[in-house]
Amino acid sequence: MREIRPMILPFWGNAGKTTSKSASPVDCVTELDTAVELFMTSKLKELYPDIGFVGEEYGGDRTQSRYWLMDPIDGTAHFVRGLPFCTSMLALIEDGQVTFSVIYDFINDVMYWAQKGQGAFKDDVRLHVSNRTLQEAYYSAEINLKNEDGLALFGRLFGNGIIVKTISAGWEFVMVAEGKLDARICVNPYGKDYDFAPGSLLVAEAGGIVRNIGSDAYDFQNLNFIAAAPQVYNDLIEGPLKIGA
Repeated sequence: MREIRPMILPFWGNAGKTTSKSASPVDCVTELDTAVELFMTSKLKELYPDIGFVGEEYGGDRTQSRYWLMDPIDGTAHFVRGLPFCTSMLALIEDGQVTFSVIYDFINDVMYWAQKGQGAFKDDVRLHVSNRTLQEAYYSAEINLKNEDGLALFGRLFGNGIIVKTISAGWEFVMVAEGKLDARICVNPYGKDYDFAPGSLLVAEAGGIVRNIGSDAYDFQNLNFIAAAPQVYNDLIEGPLKIGA
């Protein structure tokens, strides 16, 4: 992962031509997105020829029992503008479970990573989520506001704690795992599995709770979920908000 830094850092804030996947200004693609994905596909195939690869830009076979899942640049629009909220994310999927993940802050050359059952780390320093309550919480929310239920939920959240929104899933998951934010809530989000799978393991291995809304388990292909510090998670589920009830 660190080998991508010299490829892309010189173009931070100076990315050149972009194309758009939709009308949204955040849904843009640069030549660097595709170059990073192709580079990592090749490197990982050399190292682990028996593991498949699925990326945001070129896709892949999600029916394989083992595959890498990658977002080459999460927060491309931030990257284009020279803003710091961009990372590169990779997860290993084995039999439908996220077992290893990396979120690389290539701007500051900091590697966040987690292995299932082994903890979460910032380089070689172990990470821990916060122990705050909902009344003290800072959290991020990726909620579809085009329907009444989503708009109502966002309004309730706005009145309970502080919402911090960078429009970058990777950055926000890292902040939860470090204890700087306290939760990330996704309800009918615009992101995809490659946006959330790496961070979900990072938060869980840092001592957080990651569960699909209305469930006691977590399936990374179900994009409606909460990843939070334990006390805030309990407050979100059992307190006045009663998310998923």
